[in-house]
Amino acid sequence: MLKELHIKNYVLIDSLDIEFPAGLVIITGQTGAGKSIILGALSLVLGSKADASAIGASGDTCVVEAVFDLKDEDGSIRALLDENEIDYDSDELIIRRVINASGRSRSFVNDSPAPLKVLSALSSRLIDIHSQHETMLLRDKAFQMSMLDHFADDAALLSSCREAWTELTGLKSELASVTETLAKMNAEQDYNQAQYSQLEAAKLKEGELEELETEQKQLANAEEIKSSLYQIENYFNPSADDGQDERPSLDFILKESSKFLDKISAYVPAASALSGRIESSRLELDDILSEVSELESRTDVSNDRLQEVDDRLSMLYDLMKKHSCSGIDELIALRDKLSEALADTSVLEARKSELQKRIAVAEANLAGACERLHDARAKAAPEFADAICSSIRSLELDRAVFDVVLEPSQQGPSGSDSILFRFSSTGKNPVDVAKCASGGEMSRIMLCLKAMMARYTNMPSMIFDEIDTGVSGEIADRMADIMQEMGEQERQVISITHLPQIAARGRAHYKVYKRDNDMETNSHIRRLTDEERVEEIAHMLSGATLTEAALENAKSLLNSKLELSNSK
Repeated sequence: MLKELHIKNYVLIDSLDIEFPAGLVIITGQTGAGKSIILGALSLVLGSKADASAIGASGDTCVVEAVFDLKDEDGSIRALLDENEIDYDSDELIIRRVINASGRSRSFVNDSPAPLKVLSALSSRLIDIHSQHETMLLRDKAFQMSMLDHFADDAALLSSCREAWTELTGLKSELASVTETLAKMNAEQDYNQAQYSQLEAAKLKEGELEELETEQKQLANAEEIKSSLYQIENYFNPSADDGQDERPSLDFILKESSKFLDKISAYVPAASALSGRIESSRLELDDILSEVSELESRTDVSNDRLQEVDDRLSMLYDLMKKHSCSGIDELIALRDKLSEALADTSVLEARKSELQKRIAVAEANLAGACERLHDARAKAAPEFADAICSSIRSLELDRAVFDVVLEPSQQGPSGSDSILFRFSSTGKNPVDVAKCASGGEMSRIMLCLKAMMARYTNMPSMIFDEIDTGVSGEIADRMADIMQEMGEQERQVISITHLPQIAARGRAHYKVYKRDNDMETNSHIRRLTDEERVEEIAHMLSGATLTEAALENAKSLLNSKLELSNSK
C-alpha cells in the first residue's frame, strides 16, 4: 500500500511530504484547493504521460516520489522487479519520477533507472485509481469484461486464450508474407524458368570461351599452321621431295660432328665437352621435333569443326549480350541464381503448406481456449450479477435489477464473448447500463464493482476520486459502509470526497487547502486532529458559516463512526 508521497515543485505544490496509514483515508478540501493535483502527481509515478506544464514556479525540475509497502502475496511484483534487474528489500518499494524543463522525464525504481512500461506494470499491481470520470468506464465493454474475469478468477484461462491468439495471428502473418512472396515469385517463374532452361541447355563450362576462341583461330588458320609445321619437320629430316638436292639431316650432322669431336678429344681436351654439348642439343632437338610432329598430326583442317566452334561461340556471345555478362563465369553465376530462385519457390510452397497445417491446429487451440473461457464466464456471470445486484440494493435501490449477458463475438485475445451489463432501477426490463443509469446510479454501480474487485483481487491500495458524485443522505452513508469495509480488509482505501457521511468514517483525515503569498499561490495538505476533523465535517455540513448545530452533527457522525468500528 501507499506509505508516503513526496512532491516537489509540481504545479501549485511547492513541497509536500505526507504519510498515509492503512484503512480508509479521507481527503477533503474546497473545490480548486488542489485535491486532483495530488492525484495527478501520484499518477506520474504510476507511469502517466508528463510534460513541462507539470513543473511549478520554484525551479526547473519537478520530483514526485512514492513509497509503497511491498506486500507481495503472489510474488508478482518481485518477479517483475527480478525480470527488470531491479534490486529490492523485503519492506518497501520506492518509485521516483523526475521531469525537467524540456518536458523529458526520468524514472527510478529503488534508485535504479526504469522505463515507463515498468512503472505502468507496477502500478497495475500496487494501486487502483478511480478518477472523477471513470464512471464512464461502465460503458466500456473491455472494463465490463475485466470485472467479470476478476470475479470468475479465470486469469489462467484468459492467459491461455491470449497465447493461442498470439500464436495464431503470428502464423497468419507469416502465411500472408509467404503467400505474397510466392505470388511475386510465381509471376516471374515462367520467365525465370525460361531463362534458366536456356542457360542450363547451353551446358556452360568455366574457361570454355577462351578455349573455343583459341580453337577457332587454329581451325581458321589450319592450312598455314600445318604447312609451317611440315616445313620445320623437313628442316630436321630433308628429303628429295622438297625440290632441292638431297642433303644430310640435321640429326645426322650432329651425330657425325659428335663422333669427330670424340676422336680428337684425346688430343684436344675441350673437344670432349663440345661433343657432350652437341649430344645434349641433339636430344633436345629430337624432343622438339617430336612435339612438332605431334602438333602437325593433330592439326586438323576441318571446316565442319570450324562451323561447330563458330556456332557455339555465336551462341555464347548472344547469351552474354542478352544477359549483360562479360564472361562465361557470369553466365554460370546467373544460371545458379535462377536455379536457387526456382528452388526457393519449392521451399516456400512447402513452408506455406506447413503454415496452413499449423494454422488449422492453432485455430482449433484458440477455439478450445475460447470455449473454456466462455464456460468459466457463463458459470460466474449469474453469481456475479447477483452479488452486484445485492450490493446495489443496499444503496437505496431496493428494486434494482442487474444482470450480465454474454453473446458470441469474433474471436480475439480476450476470447469470443461480447458482454453487456444490464440495469433497471425499477425491477423491470433491464437494458444497457450505459443507456439507463443516472449519474448517481452509475456512481453506486461503480462502487459496487470496485468493492467486488477488491474482494477478489490482491490490490493493496484503492483511490476513489469523488465516486460519491450525485448521491447524498442515506445512500452516502451506505457507500461509506462499503468503503470502510474495503479498508478493513487489510488494504488501503483513499477517498477524495465532499460528503460528510463518508469523511466521518475515515481512519485518518487530510485536508487540502491553498495558501497565498505576495509571489504565488500554493496547495498544501495536512492531517487533521480529532478537533479539526469536527470542524472540517461541520463546514461540510453547513458551509462557510460554522453553526453549533453543525458542530454537534459532526461530533455525532464521528461518534457513530467510532461506535461502528468498535462493534466490528
